[in-house]
Amino acid sequence: MLIRVIEQQDNMVLYQIIRSILRDEKLALPGTAYDDDSLTHLSEYYETHQPGHYYVLVNDDGQVVGGAGFAPFSGKICELQKLYIIPQYRGKGYSKILIEKIFEAAKQSYEEIYLETHHYLQKALYLYESMGFMSLSEPISGSEHSLMDRWMIKKLSL
Repeated sequence: MLIRVIEQQDNMVLYQIIRSILRDEKLALPGTAYDDDSLTHLSEYYETHQPGHYYVLVNDDGQVVGGAGFAPFSGKICELQKLYIIPQYRGKGYSKILIEKIFEAAKQSYEEIYLETHHYLQKALYLYESMGFMSLSEPISGSEHSLMDRWMIKKLSL
């Protein structure tokens, strides 16, 4: 497996992966990433939302099988965004590897990392908790995903 920064040719496959997973999870609804304007042009989004990056997970055949990113949220807080991996590659530790890569990059510019998720996504919630994210009772002001009902934050240390 290879992890690299998103490129323009990755946009359509990531769009399809993210929307497919959200449909499978019954979260293909307004107020989720399903309707994000940036979903069709993620590479450009992360190019213009600095400091931030989106990393893609590429299998041995060169196929993009998932990814995750971070972008500015508020002040010294960035947001973990769009962590999606196709089902065949789940349960192998790749989400954790992507998140650790994001922690390393994000701590160069931010003090905390925030995320929004949904209670349906129990495996994701467990992963986030195991990686040191703490639950919040409400979203941080500026949240765009109104359907999300779980909010978490983690201090980034140098």
